[in-house]
Amino acid sequence: MKIGIISDTHDDVDNIGKAIEIFNERKVAIVIHAGDYVFPGAVKEFKTLTGKLVGVLGNNDGERTGLLAAFLEIGGQLLGELGELEIDRMKIGIYHGTSEDIKQNLISSKKYDLLVCGHTHKREPKERTGKIGEKTFVLNPGSAHKAAKSWFDESGVMILDTQTGEYEYVSIMTK
Repeated sequence: MKIGIISDTHDDVDNIGKAIEIFNERKVAIVIHAGDYVFPGAVKEFKTLTGKLVGVLGNNDGERTGLLAAFLEIGGQLLGELGELEIDRMKIGIYHGTSEDIKQNLISSKKYDLLVCGHTHKREPKERTGKIGEKTFVLNPGSAHKAAKSWFDESGVMILDTQTGEYEYVSIMTK
């Protein structure tokens, strides 16, 4: 199964739209959002997604009730601050990444095959393509918000094939 991974959209509806186009073209079944939508309207933009949106809360997600309502409105699933999924026998943890200590504890626990994070706005791993390896492997797509040279250089998302374990980083080109 192909899943999409996105994080830190920060109200950028233009890039959310571009990410949705990428996910729909690649026929992803589930999109994991690692938080920082900021306002409920950003979640509602995912209504045109052909797959299901599953996400967790980030440190900039203050309107929690509104975000939950938006997820419910589009048929998505908001899992709180820490989420868990099992897809094709792959155990996936989802955490925004606000606390480095919590993130490291999740990795050290080896409870998950894969930990999806965001928060840093930096892609992890740095390679644009690869295959998930040791338990617990971390994927962070960086930020899907428009790039800002003083903060981060590139906006993008990731696509993961749960059958092969192969991932690919896809840049979101902004004008």
